[in-house]
Amino acid sequence: MKISVNSPCPCHSGKKYKKCCQPFHKGAKAANAQFLMRSRYAAFALGVSDYIIATTHPDNTDYTDDISSWKDSILQFCNNTNFEGLKILEFIDGENEAFVKFDALLSGTHFIEKSRFLKVDGRWFYESGVFE
Repeated sequence: MKISVNSPCPCHSGKKYKKCCQPFHKGAKAANAQFLMRSRYAAFALGVSDYIIATTHPDNTDYTDDISSWKDSILQFCNNTNFEGLKILEFIDGENEAFVKFDALLSGTHFIEKSRFLKVDGRWFYESGVFE
């Protein structure tokens, strides 16, 4: 899915996409795990599978070397899901490990997840998440 750079960002920050998540989708490093989490949510909403793959830690259960089928799986999820809301409930920042607890509204269903992020060589990666 494509949106105008002047559209509201799909991460529900209230900012325009060009001033929020687009720079991350184009290669900018997220300064912290909360920015990475928001930009991953926006990437799912927009079907930016390459970004999801590039920001997933190798220890994540979804991680695979079969990039083609992984992309297909991500895009199938993106195309069949409405990304309707995101609220950050808690952010625990650390030097190399951080946690973001969020409430997401996907296709009319709320869920709360506490995500773990790891910093490797100066970049944040999504490592795992637990539903609460």
